[in-house]
Amino acid sequence: MLKGRITKALSGFYYVEAEGAIYETRARGLFRKTKESPLVGDIVTFQVENEDEGYIGEIHERKNALMRPPVANIDQVLITMSMKSPEFSYYLLDRFLAYAEAHDIEPVIVITKTDLLEDDASLDEIASVYKPIYDIHFTDRDHINEDLQEIFRDRISVLAGQSGVGKSTLLNTLVPDLELNTAEISNALNRGKHTTRHVELVEIGGGLIADTPGFSTIEFTELDKYNLKFCFPDFNRFSEACKFRECQHINEPKCGVKQAVAEGELAASRYDSYLAIYQEIENRKARY
Repeated sequence: MLKGRITKALSGFYYVEAEGAIYETRARGLFRKTKESPLVGDIVTFQVENEDEGYIGEIHERKNALMRPPVANIDQVLITMSMKSPEFSYYLLDRFLAYAEAHDIEPVIVITKTDLLEDDASLDEIASVYKPIYDIHFTDRDHINEDLQEIFRDRISVLAGQSGVGKSTLLNTLVPDLELNTAEISNALNRGKHTTRHVELVEIGGGLIADTPGFSTIEFTELDKYNLKFCFPDFNRFSEACKFRECQHINEPKCGVKQAVAEGELAASRYDSYLAIYQEIENRKARY
């Protein structure tokens, strides 16, 4: 038996990297009973049938998993937002951040196209909201951030963000010597409509990135409204002052979070995003 990581899934085959070799494997029938499917990124134990083929017998416990794109054991999600075309949106960024938190994935914020701004006032404002909570980077099309150079090393990354934030442009900004790989990634994204979509982990900057278009829209289908507040880590220190332990920071009296917003200690944009997502989850429950 060998242990390795699935780096590609295609047409029922799982390509597992173990001890420097790639094995083409299938999943044992037992997974049909448990309704469990291996995902790219999974650590698996498999049995080798001949030189480079085998059967997966066990999927090791995942630290997290996304269904779109279908990837497991992700270390970080690079949430990419542009300042212009498309316009920066606090709400959209907060949605991605809450989604990452809900899936136990470390978010890294990358703000692109900063060169299109007249002045830096809006950048300072964004930095003041997010810097205390998250790793945030500002990039423009000509400038390569030194601190982003090592961002992929020893990590599995996925990309998220609006459509129109050029994925390959971003990757080229982050890893300038990647041109060939970026072309490959771009080609992979522009496959014909009738070819099989597959997810693959591609080497980048000493780590791996999921070769998918990333995700541009998200739905909070699995998140309970009572757990949403934990997806806003900046609320934590203020919620200690709430009168009620189960405070949802909506209508309850003597709420530490609402007080922090009123006193300007907590960004109103963050609280507005929380309310909007909370309402969305509540409406969804009502629909079903």
